[in-house]
Amino acid sequence: MEKPLLKLLFLSLGSVIVSAGLAAPWAGPIFPTPREMTPSGPDFVLDDRAIIAVPAYPSEQDLFLAQTLADDLGDRFSLHLRIVRLDRLAGAQHMIVIGSTANPLVAEYCATHACRVDVRTPGPEGYLLRAGPDLVLVAGSDDRGAFYGLQSLRQLAARAGGLRFQGVEIRDWPAKPFRGLKLYVPGRANIPFFKRFVRDFMALYKFNTLIMEMNASMRFDKHPELNSGWIKFANELNYGRRNYPPGAPHDWEQNSTHYDTADGGFLEKEEVADLARWVKRYHIELVPELPSFTHSYYLLSAHPELAEVPGVKWPDTYCPANPESYKLLFDVYDEYIDLLHPRMIHAGHDELFLPVGLCPRCKDKDIRERYGEDVRRIHDYLASRGVSMAIWGDMLLEGVRGKGLQKKKAPDGFEYLVPGGMTPEQVDRLVPKDILIFNWFWSAEEGVSTEAQAEGYESQLEQMGFQEVFGNLVPEVKNYESRIRRTSILGGAPSAWFATNEAGFGKDLLSDFLGSAHMLWRGDTLYGHDLSAAVQELVPGIRVRFRGEGPPSVTEQPAVPLNIAASFNSGPREPGLGVDLSAIAQGDHALVIVGTDGADKTGLPREATIKIGGDATSLIFLHAAAKAATNKESFRLIYDQDDTADLLGWYEVVYDDGFVTTIPIRYGVNIQEWNWYQRTSARDYCYGADAVFVGGRGDRAITFFSFEWKNPRLGKVIQEVHLKGTTGFRGGDPDFVNDFGPVIPRNAVILQAISIVRKRS
Repeated sequence: MEKPLLKLLFLSLGSVIVSAGLAAPWAGPIFPTPREMTPSGPDFVLDDRAIIAVPAYPSEQDLFLAQTLADDLGDRFSLHLRIVRLDRLAGAQHMIVIGSTANPLVAEYCATHACRVDVRTPGPEGYLLRAGPDLVLVAGSDDRGAFYGLQSLRQLAARAGGLRFQGVEIRDWPAKPFRGLKLYVPGRANIPFFKRFVRDFMALYKFNTLIMEMNASMRFDKHPELNSGWIKFANELNYGRRNYPPGAPHDWEQNSTHYDTADGGFLEKEEVADLARWVKRYHIELVPELPSFTHSYYLLSAHPELAEVPGVKWPDTYCPANPESYKLLFDVYDEYIDLLHPRMIHAGHDELFLPVGLCPRCKDKDIRERYGEDVRRIHDYLASRGVSMAIWGDMLLEGVRGKGLQKKKAPDGFEYLVPGGMTPEQVDRLVPKDILIFNWFWSAEEGVSTEAQAEGYESQLEQMGFQEVFGNLVPEVKNYESRIRRTSILGGAPSAWFATNEAGFGKDLLSDFLGSAHMLWRGDTLYGHDLSAAVQELVPGIRVRFRGEGPPSVTEQPAVPLNIAASFNSGPREPGLGVDLSAIAQGDHALVIVGTDGADKTGLPREATIKIGGDATSLIFLHAAAKAATNKESFRLIYDQDDTADLLGWYEVVYDDGFVTTIPIRYGVNIQEWNWYQRTSARDYCYGADAVFVGGRGDRAITFFSFEWKNPRLGKVIQEVHLKGTTGFRGGDPDFVNDFGPVIPRNAVILQAISIVRKRS
């Protein structure tokens, strides 16, 4: 496992502080931990003697697996192994063999070593991995099994007295066949990140399905007006500083807009096709999500005449009684189907919140009947194109949406009715049972037992004849191990409800994604403190993969600690903020501290100056927050994603030519609290900085965070750095509103040390 910043040395008034890795509650080095893994003797040394062996007449898959490993070792370790074609294994030395049992070299090994690897043992998508001093073998039950064995092998590579694969024997297989992620199609600027995310995260952690919301984010031939409407809609909200659209009569409730799909723009068809090819290459099935009936802003921005509710500026629900609605919808479906050839389309259909009885065509009709008829009509159309269908399942259960019409009141007092769930009779009569149901209501309401409510919903869906997956999956599922024994539950998928980019995925979603990967592959759970420890341990390697490059501290000469004693302005205790750092391992515990004045003032210095006086390739800050702060989901401020993480302060870097640049200090992005070890949530991790243990014991452990900043002006001398705290910062609001949230509580930034990576000599 890569921990590029956990080995740094920092200077604090002449003392050296050595970081210590924080133990994660998983067996490592492979995540998710394989079902069966035992030591097998000496390691396989990765050096110039090693080769990657493929059959004399390799399949396309054999070559892909070999080249993937060769590229990965080259990119990460600058080791470039040869791919060599062999007739047979006998006599060959120091080699790596990867493939399914259809690979002749794999078949030869399994036959001569009595290895059983087939569709029954370890089963579909399963694999055997053996690493010894002379041979590494990955044998998959099928192509996907070989591919997932390769992902485990990628994680085994480590520098431990030289580059090597650990000597182990692994037999591994997944708990569930549907292991998905749901996200938005990326904008053009984020396509490189998306490709790295697919290859170096989804594939690496063994996801096999990608539900990708598309909307009007591809250039349409038949309806180019939808692309223009989409841009206008996104601009209206983004430039109006809104999460939700204006113009609803009485300001009644309108739900998620998803206007940051493709970053509020659209891609060319060839770009979308290229993304689909990339996804398929890594054994991931692409399921386009094209919302219908509800969440149809992308259809109606250019066609408000099709809206179910008249008078709405930006409608989200089309009229199911208007034939033109389906002409438009099916034209859009056809363009995606013709380009992507999907086996399944996710058609949305959740959160039907519209006021009923206002549509001239539908006012005398039961809206639940209309909903069911719409589902069937779309299902039958997709079936005629050879495509299956998935939907969100909330409208199928009265227990989730309520029985009959539900009363609502707008902010101005206007009263209206919204649909409840379909009756069991309506579901039975109208909704085809081969539709895959995404169950996001798998958690029980507060005060209600999971068994009585959430598990009851699963039972109802099963009795109705549906198969389902846990949608919007997060690691807090109660009774997970017993619930997934239900054969109608195929798996699950966590969701990203905001733009596809490194910033949001890094700060918001690693616990959900990794916790779900563990659950879906292993069949058991990591919770709270344990999961956030595992995530923080994995973060350094994930960050390198997300960015496509490592930090300078990995490739350059060792970081040099700076003596910043002249800038210290505080002792180890700050009672007003509950800070007690007296257990720091070494030194006299002097520190730099600046206050973050929020709803209340701290009375602390607002600024501190640290002399640098050098040309830095990077600076490494060892710092911590005085108190826990908040890092809210990116969809709380779609128009200002960065500020969903509390801004506690910033570093102001001053060059000798007078130019100044700033480095924001954001909670959960590059800083966490000093007593982080006492955390309880699975989401208490820091994406952009590495946890460094600096003293204390047990629950009183003191943790600072090592954040490396790469200098954008190489060759320019940095004169000094000013550390400053913010005043009256407002981030995202925890509610579903358009505005910022309240002013944050008071806090402080505590700086213990700075190290510098200098230019090469």
